[in-house]
Amino acid sequence: LFILLVTGQPAKNKRPKEPGENKIKPVNKKVKPQTPKMKERESADSSLKSQSILTQVMDKGRFQKLPATLSLSAGQSIELRCKGSNVTWNYPSYLDTFKDSRLSIKQLDRYSQLILANSTAADTGEYSCWLQLCNGDKCRKDETKTGSTYIFFTDKEELFVPTPSYFEIVYLNPDKPAVIPCRVTTPSAKVTLHREFPAEEIETDGTDIIYDVKKGFVYQHPTSDHKGIVYCKAESQGAPQISIKYHLLYVEVPKGPPSTTIVASSNRAEVSDSIHVICTVLGEPDVDVNFRWQYPGQESERPLIIQNFWRLINRGTGHTTRISKSVLLVEDFEAGDAGNYICIAQNLQGETTVATKVELN
Repeated sequence: LFILLVTGQPAKNKRPKEPGENKIKPVNKKVKPQTPKMKERESADSSLKSQSILTQVMDKGRFQKLPATLSLSAGQSIELRCKGSNVTWNYPSYLDTFKDSRLSIKQLDRYSQLILANSTAADTGEYSCWLQLCNGDKCRKDETKTGSTYIFFTDKEELFVPTPSYFEIVYLNPDKPAVIPCRVTTPSAKVTLHREFPAEEIETDGTDIIYDVKKGFVYQHPTSDHKGIVYCKAESQGAPQISIKYHLLYVEVPKGPPSTTIVASSNRAEVSDSIHVICTVLGEPDVDVNFRWQYPGQESERPLIIQNFWRLINRGTGHTTRISKSVLLVEDFEAGDAGNYICIAQNLQGETTVATKVELN
């Protein structure tokens, strides 16, 4: 592992101590009494409109206020502290997803402590905290007491922040920016965006397509022209590395009736075959969809199996699409099952009808 840049670890730290820092130094050290100057500093700080309550614990009990971005080499451990008696943290979500034992958070009387041991390139991301103001069981964020930093855990073997999959779908919605989340672990890496077919580099003009080192490539105004398969390439003092592939799908999610598609496993069936017809709706995360079917043999009460389900797909940086599906299964296909299969999808704004035909061979 190597480190391109380590910030915030000077040999000498001459800045004034924060109030109360001496109180949380190692126990075996003698603690000098607080001086009046400390109290003056404290009252001056409390008069500020907004306070950064996030610090990094350095060697020998020293502290440093965190810059907007910080670079550490993968493998290092880090300890962050957030002042306050009721602190909430935000950190890369996969640490929660996999219940990572390397992450430890403890709330003490005057501060909350976050320790991340044996860091990896995948830990790259934003680490933030804020004070919660609670009244009974209702709590809200104290906007004046927050702290945030973006930490790069650099690794020359992993220029791109690793992901759980080798292929990811990104939905292009005309109403909001789309993000190709190929983030890097080394902020100085040169990153380019490439289309797979036809093979070409996609120009990032800084207006319609920009690169944000904390997010990836951002399509500010997605159109259907942007759809296809893309990947990113990064270079930093060595051989270039390639990201996973991203399948860009252009999906309009109108504020109206469901955006619905229908497909059959086969549009021609033999007697005794099993076929299924899938009705799919792509929509906003919080909009429920109801499905109804019309099909051959319905009046004769032909027994069929219909299953409905939905799931959310994370599109990165807060964008989520809800996929709702209804699957109609026809077992032991017979002549009376040939014909039109009609799906009616309905939400609060209206309904959409789609159909497909299944014929007997």
